[in-house]
Amino acid sequence: MKHVKFFFGLSCVLIAMIMQANGQETLPEVKIISLNYKYYKSVTDTSAAQPVRMLERMAASYDLKSADFYEEESDNYFVSFYIPQGQVLAFYDKDGKVIRTVEKYKDVALPKPVRDAVATRFPGWTILKDIYLVKYYSTDEEARKLYKLVLENGQKRMRVKLDNKGVFKD
Repeated sequence: MKHVKFFFGLSCVLIAMIMQANGQETLPEVKIISLNYKYYKSVTDTSAAQPVRMLERMAASYDLKSADFYEEESDNYFVSFYIPQGQVLAFYDKDGKVIRTVEKYKDVALPKPVRDAVATRFPGWTILKDIYLVKYYSTDEEARKLYKLVLENGQKRMRVKLDNKGVFKD
């Protein structure tokens, strides 16, 4: 008899839980869209060095309206993001949308297309220094990305410029 009462009680509890769960309303689906998705999509390069991707993600996700210096009367804001390997100077409108950025990174890991292009065109040369520049304008389709390299071969040095796909520039 004890077992019957136990199973009856357990059944009642389970039925009550199921009824309560069925009676709850489901919330509508929520989609979150980043205000700066266009900037992030334009500058994101999966082959770029980790510090580059980190700073670009910070600039894209920055919440301007929660900043201490935010005032509704101002039309534009300049915000700088710094780490030892680089910096991003981002220009935001009053709504927090990225209008343009100027980015500069020093001695970051080069993407494979850039390394391969240099090795193919300049065998025997080593990369002594590198600077990676990114310029984004909200009116452009894509951000401009440029690597400036100093190559060395013994006593000789030369400077070359490439885009992020390994195409040499004049």
